[in-house]
Amino acid sequence: MRILVTGASGFAGSALIPPLLRDGHEVRAFARDPARVRHDVPTVRGDVTTGEGLAAALDGVDVAYYLVHSMEHAPDGSSFAEREARAAERFADAARAARVRRLVYLGVMVDETRELSPHLRSRLAVERTLLDAAPEAVGLRASIAVGTGSRSFRFLVRLVERLPVLALPPWRHFRTQPVDERDLVAALRAAATAPALDGVRRSLDVAGPDVLSYGEILERIRDLLMLPRPTIPVPLNSTPIFGRVAAVLAGEDADLILPLMGGLTGDLLARDAAWTAVLGVRPHAFDRAVEHALRRWEEQEPLRAR
Repeated sequence: MRILVTGASGFAGSALIPPLLRDGHEVRAFARDPARVRHDVPTVRGDVTTGEGLAAALDGVDVAYYLVHSMEHAPDGSSFAEREARAAERFADAARAARVRRLVYLGVMVDETRELSPHLRSRLAVERTLLDAAPEAVGLRASIAVGTGSRSFRFLVRLVERLPVLALPPWRHFRTQPVDERDLVAALRAAATAPALDGVRRSLDVAGPDVLSYGEILERIRDLLMLPRPTIPVPLNSTPIFGRVAAVLAGEDADLILPLMGGLTGDLLARDAAWTAVLGVRPHAFDRAVEHALRRWEEQEPLRAR
C-alpha cells in the first residue's frame, strides 16, 4: 500500500514510519525541510499552509496521514486557527483531487458538549474538514502522549525537574486520560488497514486506561522521578502568567504552551473505549508508560534532576 506521512519530522510521524515500513508499505514523507526526516524514505518538500508540493506528495497515494499542526509563531501575524484552517482546506482539496482512499488525522481530545477554547475549537474544525476529504477517514483524538518525543510530556517532566515547588492553578482538578506514545503509534499504524474503518468516516478517542487530574499527573511524574516537590494550590486562574513562566522554566515555546493551557477549562475524557477494539490495541497503564518514557529519555540524555 502507498502511504503518505505528513509531519514526518515530528514525534508522531517519525515514530510511525518504521512500523509502516516493517508492514511492507511503500512510504513517502512530506516535510518543509526534508533534511529533518530521519528515515530513508522518499520525501517531498512542501508546506500544507501554502499547498506547495501537495499534488506531488499525494499522487498515487492510498492512505494519507495528517500529522501537522500550526501552533508555531507566524511571521505574517496570522493566528494558529487561521493557519490550521487554511492548511486543512488545502490538504483536503489536494486529497480529493488525488482520490486518496483513506485519510488519518491525529488531533486532540475534545468535549463537544461545552464551550471550547480557541485551540480545541480549531483542532475540531480541522478534523471535520479532513473527515470530509476521503471516502474513508478517521480522526484520532488523543490527550497527553506519554513518551520522549511528546513535547507536552517533556514539558511536564521539565517542570517537575526544575521547580522546587509545584504551584498548581485551578486546572489542577480537571481530569484527562494520558496515552502511552507506544499505544498512540500502534493506533496510527493500525488505522491504515483496520477493516472496521472500511467505507466509514468517524472519530475515535485514543485514551489510556487511567483517569487522572492534571495535578495527579504532575504528582505521579514527581513520584516516579523520586523528587521532593511539594505542591501548593494557586487559587486564581493565572494561566497566561503561569504559562509564560512555565514555558521559560521548561525551555519551551510559549506559543505552544499558552494555547494548550488555555484548553484546560474542564475534563477531557474519552467518550468510550471503542478504539481498542477497532484498532486492536491494548493500552498501557499511566505509571508503566511514564517509567518506559523516562528510561528511554535517560538512554538519550541525562535527566537534570537525577
